[in-house]
Amino acid sequence: MAPKRKLTLSVDEKVIERAHRYSRKHDTSISRLVTSYLRRLDSSEASGVSPLVRRLRGVLHHDTSVEEYRQHLEEKHGS
Repeated sequence: MAPKRKLTLSVDEKVIERAHRYSRKHDTSISRLVTSYLRRLDSSEASGVSPLVRRLRGVLHHDTSVEEYRQHLEEKHGS
């Protein structure tokens, strides 16, 4: 594991309060949250794809046409 270094950030007080609540609720530290976020940025840029898009990958079969997808949505949700 690479050595850790300190990082000083200036963040709005309300954001810090929300971060503290979130970290307590999820039993983690703010440092771990920031590290996780920054790692995702790095991997997103490397692949050119956001984390959300990566999670959606594989939802549709690779040869599904736009028209087939529209038809599926109309059947599912009505038109």
